[in-house]
Amino acid sequence: MASFGAFLHRQFFGSLPTPKADLTGQTVIVTGSNTGLGREAARHFVRLGASTVIIAVRSTSKGDAAKADIEKSEGKTGVLQVWHLDMSSHQSVVDFAARVGKELDRVDIAILNAGIGAGKWEVFADDESIITVNVVSTFLLALSLLPKLVDTANKFNKRPTLSIVASDVHYWAKFKELSAPEGKLFEALNAKPQKVTDGFMMERYQVSKLMEVFGIRAIADRKPAAQFPVTVNCCSPGLCHSEFARDGGIAFAIFKFFLARSTEYGSRALVHAGLSGPESHGHYQSEAAIQKPSDFVLSAEGYKAQDRVWRELSQKLEGIKPGVTSVV
Repeated sequence: MASFGAFLHRQFFGSLPTPKADLTGQTVIVTGSNTGLGREAARHFVRLGASTVIIAVRSTSKGDAAKADIEKSEGKTGVLQVWHLDMSSHQSVVDFAARVGKELDRVDIAILNAGIGAGKWEVFADDESIITVNVVSTFLLALSLLPKLVDTANKFNKRPTLSIVASDVHYWAKFKELSAPEGKLFEALNAKPQKVTDGFMMERYQVSKLMEVFGIRAIADRKPAAQFPVTVNCCSPGLCHSEFARDGGIAFAIFKFFLARSTEYGSRALVHAGLSGPESHGHYQSEAAIQKPSDFVLSAEGYKAQDRVWRELSQKLEGIKPGVTSVV
């Protein structure tokens, strides 16, 4: 398990190289890109020469502002497009993926960065908000986009990449809900405690990031790199300055003030993951390199938990969009 000391060492002494690549002719999607890490990642992709970069955002007005800012800094127009995507709504996710399939000829890189770290209990689309956005909608989108990425691989003879932005906090998740009876995992995750504390919501965020790591590994288990033309991976940018977790409370705000990296620096991790090839398939990345996930993830008990999470998540996703899991 990663220690707090290891976390501090990465924050202060880690090395994230400036991304370098030629993305001429390629199409990139970055979700949650009106601000923060997503916005800076989109800026990098424009700088690297991508022909089309989709800024997928809940607020199109804020997306338009991000587009204008990036165009001004990079001196390029005609590359960025602002598309609506509300991860709190399953229908919005389905509609977005349908638009991708209809309007885009190719998708070479998809960075699923949209996520929340809520400070209060809310329910979005039948699940607690963090679980809806970070887990259910994220994998609904991932699986809904994979057919277009597979088509891109076949049509253009290249290997696209889909990356989910995870976090080092998965190392510390307790995931007590795994004690729930078989088939009742999401029911347990949706059981509101008598008192919702900052600590409880932070634990919930940690659990959501552990579930993301499980999901990526489960996909790779079912579709190994040698048998699947798309790379799927996940990455951690470390703790960075952004609007993320703005409802996380004063203690977390102070923590970020002293320890967070710059937003641009952290965004390099997202870009590196998107540029990674089959060697990263199913893997967790940090500091622009493949890293071991938590000891729990790698244990026999963790593998059983992973299988269970994927099984029950798949059932939920099939209920939202029948057939969506058939791609894996």
